[in-house]
Amino acid sequence: EDVRPYVPGDDVRAMDWKVTARTRVPHVKRYLEEREQFFFLLVDLSASTLSDRNGAKRKTVSEFCALLTLAALSNNDRVGLILFTDQVELVVPPAKGRQQSMRILDVLNSYEPKGTGTRIDVALDAFGHMARKRSVAFVVSDYYTSDYEIDLQAAGFRHDVIAVNLIEPFELETPDVGLTRVRDAESGEARVVDFGTGVGKPNPKNSRIREQMLDGGVDLIDLKVGDDCVSVLATFFKSRQRMLAGESGG
Repeated sequence: EDVRPYVPGDDVRAMDWKVTARTRVPHVKRYLEEREQFFFLLVDLSASTLSDRNGAKRKTVSEFCALLTLAALSNNDRVGLILFTDQVELVVPPAKGRQQSMRILDVLNSYEPKGTGTRIDVALDAFGHMARKRSVAFVVSDYYTSDYEIDLQAAGFRHDVIAVNLIEPFELETPDVGLTRVRDAESGEARVVDFGTGVGKPNPKNSRIREQMLDGGVDLIDLKVGDDCVSVLATFFKSRQRMLAGESGG
């Protein structure tokens, strides 16, 4: 056996922590017999996801997805991409190789969406039709939408589904700004919101998402804009390992 970069869906009990610590890239032990794996990136390009002026949100999403793509393809696995808003914008069918990685990375950085809203359910429906065998799906969104829980949980029964909640730093806690006029990036509607009642408290949106994923048995990654994506993924993998160790009594 030797080691290779971790690919979503690997048994985290095979993680080689010495190599992971030395390289700062998650690695697992490679055994003689391994099956080809499929995984998909479902990426939300709605107006709220791309609303920041300096492009930091999109940069963080691209870096996160690039890390997963390159890790999977280095193991000769197949990777697919589904871009969505309130409709499926673009589909890159799963494939192997350097050309596939370049196509995915180029699309992530340059594609201009036609829609503005968010429909996670339509992306999951497209994924369900494409994934003919058990696959891994990372659903990357800011989750400023509703009515996706049932679809996400249903996909999780057959596949390994991980929700990636994209968060801006100011969204971690309710800001101390009192009455403030805000505009919905997707609908364009403006209204006055009283932020003073929850100053310093955890953002209820993030708490709601965590509860929904916990209830539905879907793993969750909180990805803050500007985060070190390697560290975020390493933390997630370690958490999975602890969970599996607890389930096995190890």
